[in-house]
Amino acid sequence: MATAALCFRASALSVACFLLALPLLMAQDPSNLSLEHYSKTCPNAEHVVRAEMECAVRDEPRNAALMLRLHFHDCFVQGCDGSVLLDDTATMIGEKQADQNVNSLKGFEVVDKIKAKLEAECPGTVSCADLLAIAARDAVVL
Repeated sequence: MATAALCFRASALSVACFLLALPLLMAQDPSNLSLEHYSKTCPNAEHVVRAEMECAVRDEPRNAALMLRLHFHDCFVQGCDGSVLLDDTATMIGEKQADQNVNSLKGFEVVDKIKAKLEAECPGTVSCADLLAIAARDAVVL
C-alpha cells in the first residue's frame, strides 16, 4: 500500500511539473525555425555545405565526428550560437583558444572552407552557427 501511495504521489508530481512547464513550452515561437530559412536568400546553402562535407569526409572520415563534436560543444553551454568558432581578438579570448578547447576541438579548417564557399555563393547571409548545425546534421548522415 505504501508503494501505491508513493507511485501516486510521484505521478501527481510529474503531472504538476508538466502542467507548470507547459506555458513555457508553448511560449516558444517555432516560426523562427525552418528548413527553408535560406530558400530565398541563399538557395544553394545546404547543397554547398553538403558537398563540402562529402569532400571533407571522403578525404578524412574523422571529419564527420569532428563536426558533430564542434556542434555539441557550441550548443552545450549557452546555445548554438557559433561562439566555439570565435578567434581571439585584442580584447577577448575566443572560445576556439580557450583552455578547455585548445587541444580538444578540431575541424575548424573544414568550417573555414565551407564558410568561404558560402561567402562566395551568397556573402554575409549564412551564419556560422547555422553552417555548423547543417554540417553536423550532414555529418550524421555521411
